[in-house]
Amino acid sequence: MTTALLAPLARTTDIAIAHRPARQLVLEPRTAGLGTRAARLVGRWLLRLVVTVAVLAFGVLAVGPHVLDYRTMTMLTGSMSPAIDPGDVTIVTPLPVDEVAVGMIIAYHIPIDDHRLVSHRVVSVEHGADGAVTVETKGDANEAVDPWKATLQGDTAYQVQAVIPEIGNAIQVLRTPVVSQALVYGAPALLAGWLLLSIWRPVKVDENDDTEGVRA
Repeated sequence: MTTALLAPLARTTDIAIAHRPARQLVLEPRTAGLGTRAARLVGRWLLRLVVTVAVLAFGVLAVGPHVLDYRTMTMLTGSMSPAIDPGDVTIVTPLPVDEVAVGMIIAYHIPIDDHRLVSHRVVSVEHGADGAVTVETKGDANEAVDPWKATLQGDTAYQVQAVIPEIGNAIQVLRTPVVSQALVYGAPALLAGWLLLSIWRPVKVDENDDTEGVRA
């Protein structure tokens, strides 16, 4: 009689002990893999952010000027700092020359030397009898007014409406021979490799299925 009562208790204890290691083996990999999954999630969203920024920059700089009525220009000097720093890209829109007013930042060709394009602030405007508009300008960082008066050519002037910081430096880097060649040949190779990895990526076995199988 004593033997018959002890036998079921022994079996119950054995089953409980057998289940404990199985549960531990299932929980430990899950806990250890949380960091890896979090790193993959962060990396995936960072990649999406970089791609989104690149697409937006391409749209603003390359597509937008052909579709919408604006132009982009890269600031090369610090004459307009801190409003516009070297390497910043400005977005300019056209406006009638007779609407140019003091305080506006306009882009125009200077009337001397190499007739380079500058973006400076208007400090005075003169309207001629023939409709010509002559302006004096000054860089915000310069102590003196520009040493010339410029008569705006044509019927349209270009006013600075927005500034995109630092992106001009990135454009200059992309135009260097080494980087441009790397983009031409490297980007397609990386894309092809990513597609192949996506196709041949091994399928992960669900740990819950294995656990259920052990417990059964």
